Amino acid sequence: MKYRLIRRALLGIVLAGALAIGLITAPVLATGYHMYREAIEEKPIEDVVEEIQGRESYIPLDQISDDFKEMIIETEDHRFYYHLGFDPIAIARATCYNIKAGAYIQGGSTITQQLSKNLYFDFEKRMERKVAELFMAVQLEVMYTKEEILELYCNVIYFGEGCYGIRDAAMHYYSCTPEKLTKEEADALVYTIKCPAKYNPHARAKQLHEPEQKEETAQKKSWGLLGIMP
Repeated sequence: MKYRLIRRALLGIVLAGALAIGLITAPVLATGYHMYREAIEEKPIEDVVEEIQGRESYIPLDQISDDFKEMIIETEDHRFYYHLGFDPIAIARATCYNIKAGAYIQGGSTITQQLSKNLYFDFEKRMERKVAELFMAVQLEVMYTKEEILELYCNVIYFGEGCYGIRDAAMHYYSCTPEKLTKEEADALVYTIKCPAKYNPHARAKQLHEPEQKEETAQKKSWGLLGIMP
């Protein structure tokens, strides 16, 4: 009897918690879905994709180095070929991290979600936008193959210094086509995606050079040469 009462009490707590979560998230889900519907009604996905594919800088997937493609999947979405647009494991991990941090820091986005964001939405960290992104990602997975999604993503990523897409980035930073990128160059461009302004190859080279300049300045100062030598 006592066990049944405890079990009923626990069940009541779980149901109350589920109801509370439902009441809290329902408006967010509704607003996110409305954002998604509004976006595709204003401009259908097919039109947006056709516009991107028509760009002069657009490049097919088979003309991008394997090193770059492998690295971008490994670092950005290693379960890319196994999910349907969103990754429940990544979302759960990000949710736990955000709860611990007490703020919305991580989103657990897949490559398809990031493509959705690049195609339609801003980069503001709002739950409603995240929901809209999820709906859009699922729709993209329905309409396009994994290879087509990856190809589109590679052509819209921002790499800093005004470079949108892997072709512009490869030419700008390394004066070569994407298929000619070395493994080190491919790794550097994938690393850039995290924070293009800070991690692009030019910015990274400058950051690595700064300690050398500081050391040289300190040496000149200690020798009394600062202001004398160029």
